Amino acid sequence: MRSNYWTCSKFADWLRGTPKPQAASSEGWDEWNKSAKAAHPFRFWLADDGLDALQKTIFFPADKLYDIKYYINNRWVTRTNSLTAHARDIKPGEWQDVGHRLLPCIFNGLVDYVEIELAWFHVVWDDAARKKFDSPWYATGWFRWRTWRSRAAGLANLEWQCNLTMKEDMGVNPDHAEYGKPTSQSISAKEIMNLYYWWTETHRNRPDAYKASGWSDYCEKSRIANDGKLNFSEKSDDLKKMCKESLDILHKIEKQYEDEDEEMMIRLIKIRSSLWT
Repeated sequence: MRSNYWTCSKFADWLRGTPKPQAASSEGWDEWNKSAKAAHPFRFWLADDGLDALQKTIFFPADKLYDIKYYINNRWVTRTNSLTAHARDIKPGEWQDVGHRLLPCIFNGLVDYVEIELAWFHVVWDDAARKKFDSPWYATGWFRWRTWRSRAAGLANLEWQCNLTMKEDMGVNPDHAEYGKPTSQSISAKEIMNLYYWWTETHRNRPDAYKASGWSDYCEKSRIANDGKLNFSEKSDDLKKMCKESLDILHKIEKQYEDEDEEMMIRLIKIRSSLWT
């Protein structure tokens, strides 16, 4: 991905005769393309197709080297052909059934998207942001290896996206019915942020079901009463009652967690088309 496209330069705007919007909805881009082509057809072709072809020709050797570099990066560094759970969620060498792998793998992918991809997207064209978030030399440019991680920069980018509204620089006039409303990008960003916080904070800090239900306390008391062994055929009425009550609560908490995990996975799948940079 180039950091500088000749078709997006001030020279291209002058050559085309109609400046490109800084950002726009898909409908806004369609409207701009139609009006720009209609205003100056040949100049539009020169500024877009002509400049793009010229840039590709001049940068052909560098582009090929860049392709090789990115193949190495994708194949062995970021491994974009796979979703892998973080060691915090599944320890290397520890067996997990496929059903248990799905949740951590896809949500670790979401975390990487926010903290690596959006973090890069937030600083790549902004000198002030690079200084603010102290991005290293290998975070941007030709030598980028997609290993720089910044939670703060990624969330800052999501905050910026969340505040996007339909307005003039997106090809929407003040008299349009959609003017001032959140863009589709803004709506998706809010959902991405909610899911990110759920996984990194809410899910990670959920009370342990065994402790919250009292099951752990029951097991400890049962071992004490039975010479270090669990005995579910308790003789003590108090332990029998504690066993039943804590087990019922444990099942309810586990069901609640399972339903919540499933709901969040479905929500993440529904916005998968927005996870790109």
